[in-house]
Amino acid sequence: MAIRTTVDIPEPLHERLRQRAQSSGVSIRSLIVRAVEQAYTGAAKGAPVTGPLIRTKGKRGPRFPRDENPHDLVFS
Repeated sequence: MAIRTTVDIPEPLHERLRQRAQSSGVSIRSLIVRAVEQAYTGAAKGAPVTGPLIRTKGKRGPRFPRDENPHDLVFS
């Protein structure tokens, strides 16, 4: 089932869409639908994040602290 929606497209962009559709032999609607499908394929880009998000030059703490109370780390 298709859903109808209204989008305001600037005139220069609409003209480019019209020219592209005409040269490709397709409708403006099909160009827009194809572009949206390509932009939102659902496939994740890149690799999952496994390392630190913030890189620092300082010394890292222990990876698995055994002597410290987690509450001291969180609430200090």
